[in-house]
Parts: sequence; structure tokens; C-alpha cells
Amino acid sequence: MDFTELREAIEEMELVDAHAHNIVALDSTFPFISGFSEANGDALTFAPHSLSFKRNLRHIAELYGSQLSLSGVEEYRKLSGLQSISSTCFEAARISTILIDDGIEFDKKHDIEWHKSFAQVVGRILRIERLAEKILDEELPDGSTWTLDTFTETYQGKLKSVANQIYGLKSIAAYRSGLEINTNVTRKDAEEGLSKILSAGRPTRITNKSFIDYVFTRSLEVALCFDLPMQIHTGFGDKDLDMRLSNPLHLRTLLEDKRFSKCRIVLLHASYPFSKEASYLASVYPQVYLDFGLAVPKLSVHGMISSVKELLELAPIKKVMFSTDGYAFPETFYLGAKKAREVVFSVLRDACIDGDLSISEAVEAAKDIFANNAIQFYKINLSLGSKNTSTPYTVKMKTSALDNDVSLVRIIWVDGSGQHRCRVVPRKRFDNVVRKNGVGLTFACMGMTSSADGPADETNLTGVGEIRLIPDLSTKCRIPWKEQEEMVLADMNLKPGESWEYCPREALRRVSKILKDEFNLEMNAGFENEFFLLKSVLRVGKEEWVPIDSTNYCSTSAFDAVSPLFHEVVAALESLNIPVEQLHAEAGKGQFEMALGHTACTYAADNLIFTREVIRAVARKRGLLATFMPKYDLDDIGSGSHVHLSLYQKGKNVFIATGGTSRYGMSTVGQEFMAGVLHHLPAILAFTAPLPNSYDRLVPNTWSGAYHCWGKENREAPLRTACPPGIPDGLVSNFEIKSFDGCANPHLGLAAILAAGIDGLRRHLSLPEPIDTNPDTLSDKLHRLPKSLSESLEALQKDSVLKDLIGEKLLVAIKGIRKAEIDYYSKHKDAYKQLIYKY
Repeated sequence: MDFTELREAIEEMELVDAHAHNIVALDSTFPFISGFSEANGDALTFAPHSLSFKRNLRHIAELYGSQLSLSGVEEYRKLSGLQSISSTCFEAARISTILIDDGIEFDKKHDIEWHKSFAQVVGRILRIERLAEKILDEELPDGSTWTLDTFTETYQGKLKSVANQIYGLKSIAAYRSGLEINTNVTRKDAEEGLSKILSAGRPTRITNKSFIDYVFTRSLEVALCFDLPMQIHTGFGDKDLDMRLSNPLHLRTLLEDKRFSKCRIVLLHASYPFSKEASYLASVYPQVYLDFGLAVPKLSVHGMISSVKELLELAPIKKVMFSTDGYAFPETFYLGAKKAREVVFSVLRDACIDGDLSISEAVEAAKDIFANNAIQFYKINLSLGSKNTSTPYTVKMKTSALDNDVSLVRIIWVDGSGQHRCRVVPRKRFDNVVRKNGVGLTFACMGMTSSADGPADETNLTGVGEIRLIPDLSTKCRIPWKEQEEMVLADMNLKPGESWEYCPREALRRVSKILKDEFNLEMNAGFENEFFLLKSVLRVGKEEWVPIDSTNYCSTSAFDAVSPLFHEVVAALESLNIPVEQLHAEAGKGQFEMALGHTACTYAADNLIFTREVIRAVARKRGLLATFMPKYDLDDIGSGSHVHLSLYQKGKNVFIATGGTSRYGMSTVGQEFMAGVLHHLPAILAFTAPLPNSYDRLVPNTWSGAYHCWGKENREAPLRTACPPGIPDGLVSNFEIKSFDGCANPHLGLAAILAAGIDGLRRHLSLPEPIDTNPDTLSDKLHRLPKSLSESLEALQKDSVLKDLIGEKLLVAIKGIRKAEIDYYSKHKDAYKQLIYKY
């Protein structure tokens, strides 16, 4: 048999390394010889006498052209420098993606950001036990002792806050108490376990089995909610491990727990020497997948080949994935990749000889094992590539594995006037063409207004020129209310891989990157959606839409009347991994509010788009019309899309003051950021209140924020600092912007807010005194915010900061759209009534 095709395919393919660890500085105290063995202490002195050491040292010396000795390689490393040897190793390894578990506290380890020079995509795997230890090492703000409830709330809160920024979770329960994990730990046992851990003092090391199992179970709950896989260390490791307890067969109780049957589990390290057991589990449990990192290259050649063969004895090829388990030294990544190519070639070649596979099937198997399986499993978007290294993480949206029945895919974008639009393509064409190349769209589509499907004057956008709507595959999901359909959000590119400067999603990413690069901060956002539910009636032979009821604020009867609708809405949003915090009837006739959970602002904007789609569609199914327009009835209360904002750094809310030094309960960065937003608020309104109808809502005494001020828990102020339940008294976790409505493009609105906040941080702006009364009683002392779109547009014209940060061309288009809106609605006084069909 001729295996040339198989050999060449394996040698040429780019690898996805689905499990690795941080590289350390050259002067780290972690010894280089530890890269060759799992031994430590005195046992490490015998490592040079193992088969794998001798082979691996020879490979490294050949790569470097150095002396064939440990000291010779170490001398070469020292003279060349870490950047040089890392480039050499990764270029030889040809690894496109690295997923890093950064939970090992190596001396002088480099952070995940540092590794982005060496792979197209670098992402994080979060080690759950280390997160729990870090939390318990912290002091509570009020000086109290950790309880099971405060720990659980903090732990799951931190997991949820980073869930859309990571690719998976990882557990080292095998190292601490073994894999016989009890998913039904009693509260009493968990509390006793926590007490024992706390009594041992800091730094915290979690070894109590009951508490480890409790943390593991709480982690699975979050993993299930966000569709995150769980990597589990199995099989061999260093001597801290009790190998008898690392046999994956101990996981049977977990795998049989129906609550977690949809949680995807990855058994790491080929479970060596329990590779056959792992293969069996992957064959009979749909949620079990296998990874053979560490077993390759830490074993002899025979050991590596036999362990991978044992994995494939029963396990489906689609469930087996490559990783290097590279750590500390770039050489470990090179060796893992080099030996994996050789071993997988040998295993697949033998399978062809034995008649298990044809050569073409073996080639496909290699592609799956080395890249395709992991790309699908971890939802990796390789199309981001080097041009978007600032945003390598993908949104985790639930998708059904049973997608063979999907026939149509909606490609959704939101234009400059805040309208949702879509193109629909057959699934086959989507997979064959659109997935990679997108669909064509005229330049004019980002210049349209709410009143006309044509580009507005002064936008500089016409029917000449075409962009590509490129689907962001990380957002693709089944449509909950419509069988056989999927939907996906799209980016606007001039061509695949080259963003168009008018793209709203790219604008928000661009400004978010500035906040991250300059201040190492991320803005989180959570939206409150207010909307009216209308029913159709016939009056004098004409259809009219009127409110479904006339009840008051938080009316129980109002909710009772539409409870079935909200059951369907919440279920649909849960299927999309969009958390709903609460909902209630609002003060307007037929008006309701639904509050969403907070997350990174780029994902919050995406979530808001999907939420509007869900609410409108479910209402339509039931013969109702849901409208998010700001002022449906000029004689009734208006609807907003209030947004709560906070600043995060390394997963921690840094908007909250620490140390009791702030008079407002906010940190210095929180005050400066909010001061920037307050300063630029008149211009921001051109983005967040984009229609003349928006200003019918922004009037005094309607809790919408009409005056240019801020207040502490003052719902008449446009900017309100908030202290929700669970935050110690006097401290502020976030601030709310009330002058944001349902006609705003959420990406552009958040981009404008972010730009203003960045200006506040750059110039160290200060907040004025808060207003602790109804601002309308101080109308002689306070300035009104713009009373019309014309006034906010005038403020935007004068605001050079927003122009510089958002982009001049995009701002020109927005100004042109707003001018056209002003002109049209000034000439057609009743035209606003048609907005119920568009928003």
C-alpha cells in the first residue's frame, strides 16, 4: 500500500492544541529537566535514563543544532533567548491554536496574552479548583468569614462572568481526592469540608473530598448553562496523584447523573495506563471525549503507539483529540506535536494494513484527530486569525447536535437606524459557500433610515459598492420558535478577513480593544428590555393595535394573563444561553420589562439582538405584536432599554471601591469612567436615543432621565449608581444609563458609551456632586439633556472624542441618518405610529 498521501497530509496539517499550560521565563526556578518527566525531587535525577528522555533530548538537539547533552541544550537556550527558541519550536510544530490551562502556578510564568505571538488563536481553559482557592484566599469586604452560600454565590458568579471568554473548564479532582465524584454532596458535608479548609489557613489548598465534589458539581451547573466542556485529568501524572483513584471508570456515578448528561466531558492524557477503559467510556457514553496529550511524548515509542491504538479500539474517531500538554518550555509543545504526527501516522497506517480503514478514511481520521474534532468541540473560530487577536474568544451559543433537519439559515445584522434585518440562505449553500465567503450586501444598507429603504443623503453611502456579510459562526444557533431554521449574527467585511469601517460589531470590538490595551479593563453590560404587547382590534373596518391590558406597575394579573408567553420566551432564551434575571409588568398599559444578566459588552449587545428577536417572534406566534419603540402612546409612559455597566479586570469587578477610600462607593477608575460618560452624554444620545420619537420619552418625572446629572439610586437621573442585593452597603457595583432605548443599535450605543468612558479615564475626569432629589425640582440649576434629536445631533457634531474613537466615516453615516430622520418626522407628524412594525 502507498501511504504517501497519508504521510503528507499528517505532516502538512496545522494542529489544534486543545490542552496546554503557560511557558515560563528563562530564569524561572522551575528546572528545564522537568519538561522531560513527571518525576520530581530525587526521582528526577533518574529521568535521563528513561527511553523518552534520551529520544526527546536528541530531537531537541537536532532542532537547535546544539550539543547532544542536557547542558548543551540549556546553554543554547540561554544564548538564544526565549523569544527565539519559542519561535523555532512553534514554527516547527505548526500549531494554529493553543488552549491554555493557566491554573499551574509556575515561577515566572508568562500570561496567556504573551503566547499570542506563536499561534493564530490562543484561548483559556479555566481550572476550577484553582479558582475556588483564589476566592477563599480573599477577604470578604465586610471582614466576615466565608460561608457555603457566600462562596457559592461568588464562585458561580465569577464563572459566569468569564464563561463567554473561555473555551472550557478543567478539574484536577484526580490529584486531590480521586475521580469517584459524588454529585449529590449534602449541604452539611460541603459546609464541614469548607470549615476544615478554612481552619487550615492560607494559602488555601482544597483537598477535602466533599468540598471538591461540591465545587465540581456547581461548576457543571455553569458548564451546562453556557455549553462549556469539562476537561478532567485522568491516568498518570506526578507523585501527588493516587493512580488507583485516577481510573476514569470511577466517573460512572457522574456519567449516569441525568442532570449532567448533556455536559461534555474530556478525559485527558489518554487516561494512561487506563486507555482501554477510557475507550470503552467514550464508546458507550455520548458525552465522553478523549485527549491523548502527555501520553505523547512522555512514553516510549511502543507506549505511545499502544496507548493511542487502545483509545481507538472502541472510541469513535470523532471523539479523539490531539493536544501537546505542553508546559513551561516551548520544547514540550514541539515534542508533543512532532511525536503525535509520527504516532498517529503509525497507528492509522496499521489500521489501513489491517483493513480497518481505507487510505482516504485514514486521511480524514487524521484531520479529525488533529484539528476538526477540537474546532467543533471547543467552538473555535479560526477565521478570526491574526487580524483579530484582540478578540480570540468565541460566544458559546447552544446548538443542537441534531442539525440534519435544518433547511434555512438567517444571517442577521442591525443597521445604522437600529433595525434588525436578515438574509436567508438554504443550509446547503450556507455550508458550501456562505460560511466562508458570506453574502453580498450593498453599501447603501448602512445608510438606511427607519422611514425609507434607501441611503440617506450625507451618509456618503450609495448603491455603488458591495460588502460581504460574514457569519460569526460562534453565534450560530437553532431558532427556538421555528423548526428547521438557524440564525447567525454577521460581521460586515469588505472581503473575508478585512473588516468594513462601518460595521457596528467591529466598532464595538475596536473601542473595547482600546479600553483593554490602555487600561487592562473590560466593560460588562446588562440590558433591561421594556416593551409593549399589543393586540389587534377592528375599528370601523380598520385594524388597530391596542395594549393587551390596562393594569399598573408590577401587576400580578398582568403577568398572569401572559404567563404562557413568557414561559416560552424564557425557555427560548435559556436555549440560547441568554440569562434572564427577572421580568414584570411595567407602568404603561400592556407594558412589560425583562432584565438580562450581565456579560462582556460585545456579548451583551449580541444577546440583546437575539432577545428582541425572541420576544417579537413568540408574541407574533400568539397573535400579538411586541414593540420596543420608545413612545408607543404619547399619552402613556415610554419604553427604554436601560443598560447597567461595570468594569472588570481579570474577572473581578473593579467598579466597586476597595479599602473604604471612596465617598461614592466607586473605585477611582469607576468614577473617572462614569464622569466621561456623563460629560459626553448629550452626544451619546445620538446613538442611544436615535429617533425623534425617543425624545418624546425623555421627559421629567417619567424615570427616563431628562436632566444632565447623576444620582445614587435616583431613578430620575439619567445615570444611576446601583447597589443591588449582595453588595455591601455603601458600595456600588455598576451604574445604569436610562437614556438608551429599543431603537438603538446596541453595538453602536455601547461603543459610544465606551469611547466616552475612555476619555474620562484618559483625562481623569471627576464627577460632580450627585443629585439626591428629583432633578425637576432643581430645573433652575441643572441643564436639560437634549430635548430633541436635533439637539443631540448638534452635540455630536461638536464631540471630537467620539469621532476619533468610533471612526470619522461611520460617524458621518450616523449623522446623515439622524438628519434624515429629523427631516422626515418633522414633515409627517403621525408617521411615528408606524414604528411599532419596525422596532
